[in-house]
Amino acid sequence: LEHSPVDVIISDDGLQHYRMGRTLELVMIDHARGLGNGRCLPEGPLREPASRLAEADMLIRTGADKDADGAYAMRLQASELVNLETGERVRPGEWRAPPRVQAVAGIGNPERFCKTLEGLGFVPEIHAFADHAQYNEHSFAAFDHGEPLLMTEKDAVKCAGFARDNWWYLSVDAKLSAAFIEALHARLDSHLPASLNTTSDRS
Repeated sequence: LEHSPVDVIISDDGLQHYRMGRTLELVMIDHARGLGNGRCLPEGPLREPASRLAEADMLIRTGADKDADGAYAMRLQASELVNLETGERVRPGEWRAPPRVQAVAGIGNPERFCKTLEGLGFVPEIHAFADHAQYNEHSFAAFDHGEPLLMTEKDAVKCAGFARDNWWYLSVDAKLSAAFIEALHARLDSHLPASLNTTSDRS
């Protein structure tokens, strides 16, 4: 980092890494599932008590339609399908293969990925893996390889080295409210030197 011209460093899953310094804490919560039963692992889904949220700088609810109750809404919008082997890009509406597909999701909420595919007109056979699962060339051996295999972009990074020509990942764009963007810029500007503030870079 001493040789990289960066002003902001973003760490994923860094909330409980207390030895790592931080300027802002952003917490994302699944809007549909919320905090589950409100208990910490192993009795529930939480890594820390819910009271820890009071210390976060900004809360984001993924899948929410609008900002509410002090939290900002974020929705994922499908952008295009990208072939792992060739890099070919196809918009979902331009998909010419049959709609039946095999689908891989090694994320926290595989059902959301399944519903996204269904909303795009696919008929997926979903194969849910653990969040942060590691894959190899044998991980999908039992699948029907006559059908295209669709996966998340997060999973595709781990499969690029042994991908087949009918493997694709769904690229998505995060849609956040203008209020969130303004609030984030304001918080960053308050911590950056005046010569580096983000105000002049807003679009």
